[in-house]
Amino acid sequence: MSDDRLAALEAMLAEDPDDAFTRYALALELRARGEGARAVAALEELARRAPDYVPTYFQWARALDEAGRGDEAERVARRGVEVATAAGDDHTRRELEDLLEGL
Repeated sequence: MSDDRLAALEAMLAEDPDDAFTRYALALELRARGEGARAVAALEELARRAPDYVPTYFQWARALDEAGRGDEAERVARRGVEVATAAGDDHTRRELEDLLEGL
């Protein structure tokens, strides 16, 4: 992944720290680069700023699980099921339920 892409995402967030999609994209970029701790922190911040942003929870739970933090991953995935259900997002809810089975 390009350092330019990371820098661009960080610059976009500096302009609009509450842009959920940009913060989500940053977290995915960090995770793809193998920067798990930074990805988890970005997803935690995203959940704090935009708790109803459904995609957060699947990626956050996966990042936590990859970091060996299975109990936290399970808690986040369960919260994600609640958020996805409330949003009527059956696809993400099912993904989170499948993830829970594997944790």
